[in-house]
Amino acid sequence: MKNQSFVTEFVLLGLSQNPDIQIILFIIFMLIYITTVSGNLLIVVTILSSPTLLGSPMYFFLAFLSILDVCILSVIAPTMIGACLTEKKTISFVGCLTQLYVGHLFGGVELIILTAMAYDRYVAICKPLHYSSIMNSRLCGILVGVAWTGGFLHSTVQIAFTSQLPFCGPNIIDHFVCDLYPLLKLACTNTYIFGFFVVANSGFMCILIFSLLLVSYIVILHSLKNHSSEGQRKALSTCGSHFAVVVLFFVPCIFEYARPPTAFSFDKMVAVFYTVFPPFFNPLIYTFRNKEVKSAIWKLWNRLMVILDYKKLIK
Repeated sequence: MKNQSFVTEFVLLGLSQNPDIQIILFIIFMLIYITTVSGNLLIVVTILSSPTLLGSPMYFFLAFLSILDVCILSVIAPTMIGACLTEKKTISFVGCLTQLYVGHLFGGVELIILTAMAYDRYVAICKPLHYSSIMNSRLCGILVGVAWTGGFLHSTVQIAFTSQLPFCGPNIIDHFVCDLYPLLKLACTNTYIFGFFVVANSGFMCILIFSLLLVSYIVILHSLKNHSSEGQRKALSTCGSHFAVVVLFFVPCIFEYARPPTAFSFDKMVAVFYTVFPPFFNPLIYTFRNKEVKSAIWKLWNRLMVILDYKKLIK
């Protein structure tokens, strides 16, 4: 086969072909998208408006994570929601590769940011006396730069190989988004070797980072024996929130990419777990289990009420 693509667009089957179910899915995903964007932007605005929170590396990374969650869902949601309304769910060849590239870019950045957040908790709990000197603004900037660099390299390598595959038909993707394994299934060539490259690039990275995070939490739990009961409670609260987010994001990703390169029918449901649910639940997890964030949100709300009352008085 010549290394040339004849397919100009792909047809996405979405989560269901039943019109009644599509309407239900449209309502559900639209509400999830609006709630997710609102919740994450609320966290960002709250942290930016609070000098105390903004000066803390933990909340700096949390604000960055919320922005990433909005970006990731904004890459996936329009295609997912639009597929529930249109009879012919198509996406151009360039649009498909762009969605694949941007999705893996933000996903790769989020993997490293979650690792940086775990390192921040490790330093805060295991080396509290050196926390301010270690987790300074310079290191936070370096970690964010490393996250962007890692995400860029990860997605660029993926798209460099995927874009070279020949697609001569069929062009029907049994998914709600352009992803690696469904595309490999449509390629007009043997993709067995490239499939294992995907496992090495995406799957191995997920397993390695998840393993490092588990080790860091084991070390943290071991070090908590020397803390007071109040310190243990606070540390477990913050670490518990972060660990819940890590599990919610990593476990489906590992299941999706750290396996032999084969596309399964239930991959669509697994993809929902690591593309839709983490951005939706992250604001809830971090807000309800964090007194500082709840207090800052309450102060922001009171400030807005004062401004609105002042405007009414002027009128």
